[in-house]
Amino acid sequence: RVHGNEGDATEAFQEFHSRSHKAQLILKSLPSREATKEEIKNRAHNGKPKLTSDFAKLRKKLVEEGYFDPSVSETVYRVSELIFLHVVGLYLFSFPSFLSKFIGLAILGIAEGRCGWLMHEGGHFSMTTNIIVDKIFQVVLFGFGCGMSGSWWRNQHNKHHATPQKLQHDVDLDTLPLVAFNSAILNNRFFNVSKSPILRVWLRFQGALFIPISCLLVALGWQFFLHPRHIYRLLTSPRSSKQNRMFALLEATMLVLRFYLMFGVVFSSYSWSSAIGCFLFYDFIGASYIFTNFSLSHTHLPVSDANSYLHWVDYASKHTINITPGIICTWWMAYLNFQIEHHLFPSMPQFRHPKISPLVREMFENNGLVYDSRPYFSTLGTTLKNLNTVGIEAYSKKNKQV
Repeated sequence: RVHGNEGDATEAFQEFHSRSHKAQLILKSLPSREATKEEIKNRAHNGKPKLTSDFAKLRKKLVEEGYFDPSVSETVYRVSELIFLHVVGLYLFSFPSFLSKFIGLAILGIAEGRCGWLMHEGGHFSMTTNIIVDKIFQVVLFGFGCGMSGSWWRNQHNKHHATPQKLQHDVDLDTLPLVAFNSAILNNRFFNVSKSPILRVWLRFQGALFIPISCLLVALGWQFFLHPRHIYRLLTSPRSSKQNRMFALLEATMLVLRFYLMFGVVFSSYSWSSAIGCFLFYDFIGASYIFTNFSLSHTHLPVSDANSYLHWVDYASKHTINITPGIICTWWMAYLNFQIEHHLFPSMPQFRHPKISPLVREMFENNGLVYDSRPYFSTLGTTLKNLNTVGIEAYSKKNKQV
């Protein structure tokens, strides 16, 4: 087993790196020693050997029954859907009427969001399950479809998956100054809420601002600052491997191609102000679609302390919820309404999550864990209410030292 930092990371390593020979070699190259009996007693299985055993049995069963195997037909369907949405959106946008252009841009925005859903699959190497092929898929989908960097996303998102809702570990909690999902992050060494009246007022109204404004600002910050900077650093850093530079070059190419076709072809007959307006509306639809849906599964849930060490399965039970499935909801969230299954098995093709849901629920019940599944719109309300509550607390820091 893999022990370190007072905890057991075996399941986390297995679920992220089961297909990576390179990761296995790196692990073997790290300094290590045999754990003492006392260390094993204190750290192994993070105090839950039965849960570890039950999880291992379930995983073995799912592997043997082919649930981790890729599906060519599913991949073809998902890619074809994106092509179809882009074609329909561009076709409607080509008509002169305002309504047609409005609907066309809205469909293109949904397509941008769904590029984000599918690149997420590629980033977990669960699309074709070939790591190199899935990286290429992700870089193209995220770069050309969303104007963002796949390598930046993988670096950040895997940290979230390893310890969701854990303070100082889950990067999805480090969202200031644009948004604060939990009052525990208001004590931030970079942003002193008590000394910034502008930040306090912004956070006070974050519940109302999140969908129409904050999601777009996050997307623009990623597209025009964080992700280009990340790509530049990969291309220029002497520590970057040849493969990392090649992927960074592909990412840069996708970004340039995306914005050339957008402003040089699709919006070429428009003034710059009109073209930028069209782009912002399109980007708003895509950003609010995907970021709002991603926020439903964790952000309103409790956080764990930075020094706590939870079992891999506990993270999926205590800090993750599912959104009640249905044909429309499952399509709208691209199978990621099954977040519990996704956090347990991030390298499993996501279209298989509905099929394994009853088995996961049974394992949870056998171990006294909560399998939390909630309706879509009530969860959306809970998410926005939580933002409002945290915003009120942030505003009250005016005369207090954070």
